[in-house]
Amino acid sequence: MPIRTQIGIVGAGPAGLLLSHLLARAGIDCVIIESRTRDEIEGTIRAGVLEQWTVDLMNRMGLGERMMREGHFHRGITLQFDRQRHHLDFEDLTDGKKVTVYAQHEVIKDLVAARLAGGGQIIFGVSDVKLEAIETDSPRIKFRRGADGAQEEIACDFIAACDGFHGPGRQAIPAQVRNEFQKIYPFGWLGILTEAPPSWHELIYSNQDEGFALLSTRSDTVQRMYIQCDPADKIENWSDDRIWGQLHKRLEIADGWKLTEGKIFQKGIIGMRSFVCEPMRHGNLFIAGDAGHIVPPTGAKGLNLAAADVLVLSRALRSWYRYRNAELFDSYSATCLDRIWKGERFSWYMTTMLHKNPQETSFEQKIHLADMKYVVSSRAASQALAENYVGLPIDIDDV
Repeated sequence: MPIRTQIGIVGAGPAGLLLSHLLARAGIDCVIIESRTRDEIEGTIRAGVLEQWTVDLMNRMGLGERMMREGHFHRGITLQFDRQRHHLDFEDLTDGKKVTVYAQHEVIKDLVAARLAGGGQIIFGVSDVKLEAIETDSPRIKFRRGADGAQEEIACDFIAACDGFHGPGRQAIPAQVRNEFQKIYPFGWLGILTEAPPSWHELIYSNQDEGFALLSTRSDTVQRMYIQCDPADKIENWSDDRIWGQLHKRLEIADGWKLTEGKIFQKGIIGMRSFVCEPMRHGNLFIAGDAGHIVPPTGAKGLNLAAADVLVLSRALRSWYRYRNAELFDSYSATCLDRIWKGERFSWYMTTMLHKNPQETSFEQKIHLADMKYVVSSRAASQALAENYVGLPIDIDDV
Protein backbone atom coordinates (compact mmCIF):
# COMPACT_ATOMS: atom_id res chain seq x y z
CA MET A 1 0.00 0.00 0.00
CA PRO A 2 1.33 3.48 -0.81
CA ILE A 3 2.05 6.02 1.88
CA ARG A 4 -0.77 8.55 1.73
CA THR A 5 -0.15 12.20 2.56
CA GLN A 6 -1.23 15.61 1.36
CA ILE A 7 2.22 16.93 0.41
CA GLY A 8 5.17 14.82 -0.63
CA ILE A 9 8.43 16.66 -0.02
CA VAL A 10 11.64 15.54 -1.74
CA GLY A 11 14.71 16.75 0.11
CA ALA A 12 15.50 17.37 3.79
CA GLY A 13 17.60 20.47 3.34
CA PRO A 14 16.57 23.82 4.81
CA ALA A 15 13.82 24.32 2.21
CA GLY A 16 12.11 20.97 2.64
CA LEU A 17 12.42 20.95 6.41
CA LEU A 18 11.17 24.51 6.85
CA LEU A 19 8.26 23.80 4.51
CA SER A 20 7.30 20.79 6.64
CA HIS A 21 7.16 23.00 9.73
CA LEU A 22 5.09 25.66 7.96
CA LEU A 23 2.66 23.01 6.74
CA ALA A 24 2.38 21.38 10.15
CA ARG A 25 1.60 24.79 11.63
CA ALA A 26 -1.28 25.06 9.14
CA GLY A 27 -2.53 21.54 9.88
CA ILE A 28 -1.39 20.11 6.53
CA ASP A 29 0.12 16.61 6.48
CA CYS A 30 3.40 15.89 4.70
CA VAL A 31 6.13 13.27 4.36
CA ILE A 32 9.77 14.06 3.57
CA ILE A 33 12.16 11.73 1.78
CA GLU A 34 15.91 12.38 1.65
CA SER A 35 18.66 10.57 -0.24
CA ARG A 36 21.28 11.09 2.48
CA THR A 37 21.31 9.76 6.03
CA ARG A 38 20.52 12.00 8.99
CA ASP A 39 24.18 11.94 9.99
CA GLU A 40 25.19 13.06 6.51
CA ILE A 41 22.83 16.03 6.28
CA GLU A 42 23.66 17.15 9.80
CA GLY A 43 27.40 16.62 9.35
CA THR A 44 27.92 18.36 6.01
CA ILE A 45 29.42 21.68 7.11
CA ARG A 46 28.09 24.60 5.11
CA ALA A 47 28.08 28.35 5.54
CA GLY A 48 25.11 30.10 7.05
CA VAL A 49 24.38 33.83 7.11
CA LEU A 50 20.74 34.42 7.97
CA GLU A 51 18.74 37.47 6.97
CA GLN A 52 16.87 39.27 9.73
CA TRP A 53 13.46 38.04 8.57
CA THR A 54 14.70 34.43 8.48
CA VAL A 55 15.81 34.73 12.10
CA ASP A 56 12.47 36.33 12.99
CA LEU A 57 10.60 33.49 11.24
CA MET A 58 12.58 30.81 13.07
CA ASN A 59 11.84 32.47 16.39
CA ARG A 60 8.17 32.99 15.54
CA MET A 61 7.85 29.25 14.86
CA GLY A 62 9.62 28.24 18.08
CA LEU A 63 12.68 26.93 16.20
CA GLY A 64 15.28 29.50 17.16
CA GLU A 65 16.22 28.75 20.75
CA ARG A 66 19.65 27.26 20.03
CA MET A 67 20.28 29.76 17.23
CA MET A 68 19.73 32.65 19.63
CA ARG A 69 22.00 31.01 22.18
CA GLU A 70 24.87 29.95 19.90
CA GLY A 71 24.63 32.16 16.82
CA HIS A 72 26.83 35.18 16.22
CA PHE A 73 25.02 38.49 15.77
CA HIS A 74 26.94 41.18 13.89
CA ARG A 75 26.06 44.83 13.45
CA GLY A 76 27.41 44.74 9.88
CA ILE A 77 30.34 43.73 7.73
CA THR A 78 33.79 45.08 6.88
CA LEU A 79 34.82 45.83 3.31
CA GLN A 80 38.58 45.89 2.71
CA PHE A 81 40.43 47.28 -0.30
CA ASP A 82 43.53 49.41 -0.91
CA ARG A 83 44.81 47.96 2.40
CA GLN A 84 42.11 49.83 4.29
CA ARG A 85 39.04 48.61 6.17
CA HIS A 86 35.58 50.14 6.10
CA HIS A 87 32.84 49.10 8.51
CA LEU A 88 29.28 49.12 7.16
CA ASP A 89 26.94 49.45 10.13
CA PHE A 90 23.84 47.57 8.99
CA GLU A 91 22.06 48.13 12.29
CA ASP A 92 22.30 51.88 11.74
CA LEU A 93 21.63 51.73 7.99
CA THR A 94 18.53 49.49 8.22
CA ASP A 95 16.79 50.63 11.41
CA GLY A 96 18.12 47.94 13.69
CA LYS A 97 18.54 44.86 11.48
CA LYS A 98 21.56 42.63 12.09
CA VAL A 99 23.53 39.85 10.45
CA THR A 100 23.22 36.41 12.05
CA VAL A 101 25.99 33.89 11.43
CA TYR A 102 24.62 30.42 12.16
CA ALA A 103 25.80 27.55 9.99
CA GLN A 104 23.34 25.82 7.67
CA HIS A 105 24.00 22.38 9.14
CA GLU A 106 23.10 23.77 12.56
CA VAL A 107 19.81 25.06 11.14
CA ILE A 108 19.19 21.59 9.71
CA LYS A 109 19.90 19.94 13.08
CA ASP A 110 17.34 22.20 14.75
CA LEU A 111 14.70 21.65 12.07
CA VAL A 112 15.13 17.86 11.99
CA ALA A 113 15.00 17.51 15.77
CA ALA A 114 11.89 19.66 16.07
CA ARG A 115 10.13 17.94 13.18
CA LEU A 116 10.71 14.45 14.56
CA ALA A 117 9.78 15.57 18.07
CA GLY A 118 6.51 16.88 16.63
CA GLY A 119 5.65 13.53 15.05
CA GLY A 120 6.72 14.39 11.51
CA GLN A 121 7.86 11.68 9.13
CA ILE A 122 11.28 11.93 7.46
CA ILE A 123 12.55 8.91 5.52
CA PHE A 124 16.33 9.12 5.21
CA GLY A 125 18.68 7.23 2.90
CA VAL A 126 16.35 6.71 -0.05
CA SER A 127 17.38 5.99 -3.63
CA ASP A 128 15.94 5.67 -7.13
CA VAL A 129 13.51 8.56 -6.65
CA LYS A 130 10.99 9.12 -9.45
CA LEU A 131 8.24 11.72 -9.70
CA GLU A 132 5.22 10.56 -11.67
CA ALA A 133 1.84 11.89 -12.81
CA ILE A 134 2.74 15.46 -11.86
CA GLU A 135 0.25 16.84 -14.39
CA THR A 136 -2.63 15.01 -12.70
CA ASP A 137 -4.49 15.45 -9.41
CA SER A 138 -2.78 12.33 -8.05
CA PRO A 139 1.00 12.75 -8.36
CA ARG A 140 3.24 10.01 -6.99
CA ILE A 141 6.76 9.72 -5.64
CA LYS A 142 8.46 6.34 -6.05
CA PHE A 143 11.61 5.48 -4.11
CA ARG A 144 13.57 2.73 -2.38
CA ARG A 145 14.86 2.70 1.19
CA GLY A 146 18.58 2.28 0.81
CA ALA A 147 20.12 0.99 -2.38
CA ASP A 148 18.41 -2.40 -2.38
CA GLY A 149 15.05 -1.84 -0.74
CA ALA A 150 11.73 -2.68 -2.35
CA GLN A 151 10.12 0.08 -4.34
CA GLU A 152 7.71 2.18 -2.31
CA GLU A 153 5.30 4.94 -3.26
CA ILE A 154 3.98 8.14 -1.77
CA ALA A 155 0.54 9.12 -3.06
CA CYS A 156 -0.12 12.82 -2.50
CA ASP A 157 -2.00 15.87 -3.71
CA PHE A 158 1.10 17.95 -4.48
CA ILE A 159 4.88 17.43 -4.68
CA ALA A 160 7.41 19.94 -3.37
CA ALA A 161 10.82 19.24 -4.87
CA CYS A 162 13.36 20.75 -2.48
CA ASP A 163 16.03 18.33 -3.65
CA GLY A 164 18.84 20.58 -4.82
CA PHE A 165 20.39 21.26 -8.19
CA HIS A 166 21.12 17.61 -9.00
CA GLY A 167 17.84 16.12 -7.77
CA PRO A 168 15.03 14.75 -9.95
CA GLY A 169 12.61 17.59 -9.15
CA ARG A 170 13.60 20.16 -11.74
CA GLN A 171 14.26 17.44 -14.33
CA ALA A 172 10.64 16.32 -14.00
CA ILE A 173 9.56 19.60 -15.60
CA PRO A 174 9.57 18.92 -19.37
CA ALA A 175 12.64 20.34 -21.09
CA GLN A 176 10.51 22.27 -23.57
CA VAL A 177 8.83 24.06 -20.69
CA ARG A 178 11.94 24.97 -18.71
CA ASN A 179 13.98 28.11 -19.30
CA GLU A 180 17.34 27.90 -17.56
CA PHE A 181 19.69 30.83 -17.05
CA GLN A 182 23.28 30.28 -15.93
CA LYS A 183 26.54 32.13 -15.44
CA ILE A 184 29.77 30.30 -14.65
CA TYR A 185 32.40 32.48 -12.98
CA PRO A 186 36.08 32.03 -13.93
CA PHE A 187 37.14 31.74 -10.29
CA GLY A 188 36.33 29.61 -7.27
CA TRP A 189 36.75 29.61 -3.52
CA LEU A 190 39.17 27.58 -1.49
CA GLY A 191 37.51 27.25 1.90
CA ILE A 192 38.97 26.10 5.19
CA LEU A 193 37.74 25.36 8.69
CA THR A 194 40.29 26.03 11.38
CA GLU A 195 40.45 25.54 15.13
CA ALA A 196 41.07 29.10 16.25
CA PRO A 197 39.39 31.95 18.12
CA PRO A 198 37.77 34.75 16.10
CA SER A 199 40.26 37.16 14.54
CA TRP A 200 37.73 39.94 13.89
CA HIS A 201 34.33 40.90 15.29
CA GLU A 202 32.47 40.58 11.95
CA LEU A 203 32.88 39.24 8.40
CA ILE A 204 35.66 40.82 6.34
CA TYR A 205 35.22 40.89 2.56
CA SER A 206 38.65 41.71 1.15
CA ASN A 207 39.61 42.60 -2.43
CA GLN A 208 43.39 42.86 -2.56
CA ASP A 209 45.95 42.59 -5.36
CA GLU A 210 46.33 38.85 -4.67
CA GLY A 211 42.58 38.31 -5.03
CA PHE A 212 39.48 37.98 -2.87
CA ALA A 213 39.41 36.65 0.69
CA LEU A 214 36.60 36.25 3.22
CA LEU A 215 37.08 36.02 6.96
CA SER A 216 34.02 34.45 8.60
CA THR A 217 33.24 32.55 11.78
CA ARG A 218 31.49 29.40 12.97
CA SER A 219 31.87 29.52 16.73
CA ASP A 220 34.12 30.81 19.47
CA THR A 221 36.61 28.06 18.61
CA VAL A 222 36.08 27.32 14.88
CA GLN A 223 36.54 29.83 12.05
CA ARG A 224 35.67 29.69 8.35
CA MET A 225 37.88 31.41 5.76
CA TYR A 226 37.98 31.55 1.98
CA ILE A 227 40.41 32.68 -0.70
CA GLN A 228 39.80 33.14 -4.40
CA CYS A 229 41.47 30.53 -6.58
CA ASP A 230 41.27 28.78 -9.93
CA PRO A 231 38.19 26.51 -9.75
CA ALA A 232 40.10 23.82 -11.67
CA ASP A 233 42.97 23.79 -9.19
CA LYS A 234 43.59 20.74 -7.02
CA ILE A 235 43.38 20.99 -3.26
CA GLU A 236 46.56 18.88 -3.11
CA ASN A 237 48.41 21.92 -4.50
CA TRP A 238 47.49 23.93 -1.42
CA SER A 239 49.53 23.07 1.63
CA ASP A 240 48.46 24.57 4.94
CA ASP A 241 51.46 26.90 4.82
CA ARG A 242 50.49 28.15 1.36
CA ILE A 243 46.90 28.74 2.48
CA TRP A 244 47.94 30.70 5.57
CA GLY A 245 50.43 32.68 3.52
CA GLN A 246 47.71 33.81 1.11
CA LEU A 247 45.26 34.56 3.91
CA HIS A 248 47.83 36.78 5.63
CA LYS A 249 48.57 38.63 2.38
CA ARG A 250 44.91 39.17 1.51
CA LEU A 251 43.54 40.05 4.94
CA GLU A 252 46.25 41.89 6.86
CA ILE A 253 46.75 45.65 6.60
CA ALA A 254 49.38 48.08 7.88
CA ASP A 255 47.82 48.67 11.31
CA GLY A 256 49.56 45.75 13.02
CA TRP A 257 46.50 43.44 13.13
CA LYS A 258 47.41 39.78 12.66
CA LEU A 259 45.26 36.87 11.55
CA THR A 260 45.11 34.11 14.18
CA GLU A 261 46.17 30.75 12.80
CA GLY A 262 44.99 27.35 13.98
CA LYS A 263 44.79 23.72 12.93
CA ILE A 264 43.08 23.35 9.53
CA PHE A 265 40.76 20.36 9.76
CA GLN A 266 38.79 20.79 6.54
CA LYS A 267 39.62 22.33 3.17
CA GLY A 268 38.19 22.17 -0.34
CA ILE A 269 37.63 24.08 -3.57
CA ILE A 270 34.22 25.00 -4.96
CA GLY A 271 33.28 26.63 -8.25
CA MET A 272 31.09 29.72 -8.48
CA ARG A 273 27.94 30.03 -10.56
CA SER A 274 24.57 31.69 -10.79
CA PHE A 275 21.54 29.70 -11.97
CA VAL A 276 17.78 30.19 -12.28
CA CYS A 277 15.07 27.90 -13.63
CA GLU A 278 11.78 29.31 -14.87
CA PRO A 279 9.03 28.39 -14.15
CA MET A 280 9.12 26.86 -10.67
CA ARG A 281 5.81 25.04 -11.02
CA HIS A 282 4.52 22.46 -13.48
CA GLY A 283 1.17 20.83 -12.85
CA ASN A 284 1.11 19.80 -9.21
CA LEU A 285 4.90 19.89 -8.87
CA PHE A 286 6.58 22.88 -7.21
CA ILE A 287 10.35 23.33 -7.00
CA ALA A 288 12.03 25.37 -4.27
CA GLY A 289 15.50 26.25 -3.04
CA ASP A 290 18.55 25.00 -4.93
CA ALA A 291 16.32 22.94 -7.22
CA GLY A 292 15.28 26.23 -8.81
CA HIS A 293 18.16 28.62 -8.26
CA ILE A 294 21.83 28.83 -7.25
CA VAL A 295 23.69 31.95 -6.14
CA PRO A 296 27.40 32.47 -5.51
CA PRO A 297 27.89 32.62 -1.73
CA THR A 298 29.32 36.16 -1.78
CA GLY A 299 25.88 37.69 -1.21
CA ALA A 300 24.82 35.25 1.55
CA LYS A 301 21.48 34.60 -0.13
CA GLY A 302 21.14 30.83 -0.73
CA LEU A 303 19.37 29.60 2.40
CA ASN A 304 17.34 32.79 2.67
CA LEU A 305 15.96 32.55 -0.87
CA ALA A 306 15.02 28.93 -0.18
CA ALA A 307 13.17 30.00 2.96
CA ALA A 308 11.29 32.65 1.00
CA ASP A 309 10.26 30.07 -1.64
CA VAL A 310 8.69 27.74 0.89
CA LEU A 311 7.00 30.57 2.76
CA VAL A 312 5.25 31.52 -0.50
CA LEU A 313 4.45 27.86 -1.23
CA SER A 314 3.05 27.23 2.25
CA ARG A 315 0.66 30.14 1.80
CA ALA A 316 -0.55 28.75 -1.51
CA LEU A 317 -1.12 25.31 0.00
CA ARG A 318 -2.85 26.74 3.05
CA SER A 319 -5.17 28.78 0.82
CA TRP A 320 -6.01 25.68 -1.19
CA TYR A 321 -6.82 23.42 1.75
CA ARG A 322 -8.77 26.07 3.65
CA TYR A 323 -10.69 27.70 0.84
CA ARG A 324 -10.03 25.59 -2.30
CA ASN A 325 -8.52 28.76 -3.75
CA ALA A 326 -5.88 28.08 -6.43
CA GLU A 327 -4.97 31.70 -7.09
CA LEU A 328 -1.70 31.54 -5.13
CA PHE A 329 -0.68 28.40 -7.01
CA ASP A 330 -0.90 30.35 -10.24
CA SER A 331 1.26 33.18 -8.88
CA TYR A 332 3.78 31.01 -6.99
CA SER A 333 6.46 31.00 -9.65
CA ALA A 334 6.25 34.72 -10.47
CA THR A 335 6.19 35.71 -6.80
CA CYS A 336 9.27 33.63 -6.00
CA LEU A 337 11.17 34.65 -9.11
CA ASP A 338 10.70 38.35 -8.40
CA ARG A 339 12.66 37.94 -5.16
CA ILE A 340 15.06 35.38 -6.64
CA TRP A 341 16.21 37.66 -9.45
CA LYS A 342 16.82 40.47 -6.96
CA GLY A 343 18.89 38.03 -4.91
CA GLU A 344 20.74 36.91 -8.03
CA ARG A 345 21.47 40.53 -8.94
CA PHE A 346 22.86 41.31 -5.49
CA SER A 347 24.97 38.14 -5.40
CA TRP A 348 26.33 38.88 -8.87
CA TYR A 349 27.06 42.48 -7.83
CA MET A 350 28.98 41.46 -4.69
CA THR A 351 30.84 38.73 -6.57
CA THR A 352 31.95 40.86 -9.52
CA MET A 353 32.86 43.85 -7.33
CA LEU A 354 35.01 41.88 -4.90
CA HIS A 355 36.89 39.38 -7.09
CA LYS A 356 39.81 39.65 -9.46
CA ASN A 357 38.41 38.36 -12.73
CA PRO A 358 41.17 37.21 -15.10
CA GLN A 359 38.82 37.73 -18.05
CA GLU A 360 38.23 41.42 -17.30
CA THR A 361 40.22 44.39 -18.53
CA SER A 362 42.07 46.80 -16.25
CA PHE A 363 39.32 49.32 -17.01
CA GLU A 364 36.68 46.99 -15.55
CA GLN A 365 38.81 46.36 -12.48
CA LYS A 366 39.10 50.11 -11.93
CA ILE A 367 35.30 50.37 -12.16
CA HIS A 368 34.95 47.78 -9.40
CA LEU A 369 37.39 49.75 -7.24
CA ALA A 370 35.38 52.91 -7.86
CA ASP A 371 32.23 50.99 -6.91
CA MET A 372 33.74 49.95 -3.57
CA LYS A 373 34.87 53.51 -2.88
CA TYR A 374 31.39 54.79 -3.68
CA VAL A 375 29.74 52.26 -1.38
CA VAL A 376 31.82 53.27 1.64
CA SER A 377 31.58 57.03 0.96
CA SER A 378 27.85 57.34 0.20
CA ARG A 379 25.18 56.64 2.83
CA ALA A 380 22.66 55.95 0.05
CA ALA A 381 24.96 53.35 -1.53
CA SER A 382 25.75 51.83 1.86
CA GLN A 383 22.03 51.62 2.64
CA ALA A 384 21.32 49.86 -0.66
CA LEU A 385 23.97 47.22 0.07
CA ALA A 386 22.83 46.85 3.67
CA GLU A 387 19.14 46.51 2.74
CA ASN A 388 19.93 43.71 0.31
CA TYR A 389 22.33 41.96 2.69
CA VAL A 390 20.03 41.86 5.74
CA GLY A 391 17.06 40.89 3.56
CA LEU A 392 14.53 42.70 1.41
CA PRO A 393 11.14 43.18 3.08
CA ILE A 394 8.91 40.13 3.37
CA ASP A 395 5.74 39.71 5.45
CA ILE A 396 5.68 36.93 8.06
CA ASP A 397 2.76 38.20 10.14
CA ASP A 398 0.42 35.42 9.01
CA VAL A 399 2.73 32.57 10.04
